[in-house]
Amino acid sequence: MLNIRVEKTTAPKAKPDMSKVTFGTTFTDHMFLMDYSSKEGWHDARIVPYGPLPIDPSAAILHYAMDVFEGLKAYRTAENRIQLFRPDCNIERMNNSADRLSLPRVDPDDMLEAIRKLVALDRDWVPSGEGESLYIRPFLMSVEPDLSLHCTDHCLFCIILSPVGCYYKTGLAPVSIAIESEDARTVRGGTGFAKCGGNYAAAQRAGARAEQQGISQVLWLDGATKRYIEEVGSMNVMFKINGEIVTPTLETGTVLPGVTRRSIVQMLRDEGQKVSERLFPVDEFVAAVEANAVEEAWGCGTAAVVSPIGKLIYQGKEYVIGDGSIGPLTKKLYDELTGIQWGKRPDPHGWIVPVV
Repeated sequence: MLNIRVEKTTAPKAKPDMSKVTFGTTFTDHMFLMDYSSKEGWHDARIVPYGPLPIDPSAAILHYAMDVFEGLKAYRTAENRIQLFRPDCNIERMNNSADRLSLPRVDPDDMLEAIRKLVALDRDWVPSGEGESLYIRPFLMSVEPDLSLHCTDHCLFCIILSPVGCYYKTGLAPVSIAIESEDARTVRGGTGFAKCGGNYAAAQRAGARAEQQGISQVLWLDGATKRYIEEVGSMNVMFKINGEIVTPTLETGTVLPGVTRRSIVQMLRDEGQKVSERLFPVDEFVAAVEANAVEEAWGCGTAAVVSPIGKLIYQGKEYVIGDGSIGPLTKKLYDELTGIQWGKRPDPHGWIVPVV
């Protein structure tokens, strides 16, 4: 078991008014830190008061984006239990991301122990309102004080916590998505499957253009040909077309293997729904929507859970999905998934991990 030194804050913060909290802007009293060196491995695991990190100006993270991160949540049930949803999947993905960026892996048991102990210590920060949860952000970065580009010898692993409400202030209201045909998020052989900062930094320009037009997010096409739909800025994407669920394949290595995506695919297949994970040409989508064959579309991810898509904009033309409102399958998936997460429904797959 990981030996974690705990230094409690002497100045606890007041709990926020959740009606005024915006996503990812409020943080709890404590954070977890652990150091790595090639000589000592991972060492000095500690929970300390939340605050600034001392990083050398020459640290590789600041110059070469050598970082990976994750996002998962802790939920408070009606019985006042606090629980996690499939943390093993986030831990597995973080280590796969670390492999891609030549960063050291963290032992999965140690990472889970660190998450559980930190959440348990700051358990009073887990909100209890409808749709509210405690967002957990583990991140791993190179703090090597060296401007020469090479594999790192010094890293820092951190976990911070943030109480959050609904990711979109509109809740389950359908969002508008612009299909991006200029910028590229990633290419085959790149870091598309990894959850790393560079992917998101490169996506900001297209996102800003969409936001200026009142559009929630962009939907990325493949970087090489701009022919195939891949993922939304912060979510995976799924379509119901003539009764079949279509979602972009992970085999190209350009799409993030989302935990929510993985869970929904399993839930759908358990119910006997046909789910196709494949290359999905944007021209096929346009033809299907023009033929009124696209019944529903939604994004899915940890932050928003499930987000219905009411309208897609491509090359200046708007395509309304169904009647523009949330579809019955989208709503059912949201209810079933959040029901498991908040302990309102049975957990047939053993996805829930208790904290306290």
